[in-house]
Amino acid sequence: MKRLIATVAALGAALVMALPAQASGAGAVSVTQTFHNATQTFVPPDPNAVQPCTGVPGTLTITYNGVAHSTVLTSGVGAGTGWFTFTATGTFTFIGSDGVNFTGHFTNWDGQNVNLHNSAGTGILVVHGTGSDGSSLTFHDVFHMSVSASGITLFFDKPSCA
Repeated sequence: MKRLIATVAALGAALVMALPAQASGAGAVSVTQTFHNATQTFVPPDPNAVQPCTGVPGTLTITYNGVAHSTVLTSGVGAGTGWFTFTATGTFTFIGSDGVNFTGHFTNWDGQNVNLHNSAGTGILVVHGTGSDGSSLTFHDVFHMSVSASGITLFFDKPSCA
């Protein structure tokens, strides 16, 4: 059984290594966008304007650096296949409606793979903050969604607070 797994893994690796050579003939288009000191503010009723561990609404302001990258095959076999990723890290201020304000740091990553038959996307968000009342905020979220060629969808979202 171990030998079969090793053989299948070796064949899979050979296939994956051959893909870039095929992709180069398929009209691949790549785009990269960087963000430096980008700022966004979210206010209720925006679902982002909530303290994730208590549900208290408030005003959330984030300042971050990040990069978004995509590669899409535009012609040939596999046209429409694409890979997308986004990473950001920065600081935040949350002004809670209950009088407790938080400042801290966050990191966000997500990636998607799409082809003509299936797709998958995963994202991770990590938040660490300190409240004006001395409390701490630690939030971690992992979500994933995939759709198979037969249409079977798998989805999960695992938020946690500590």
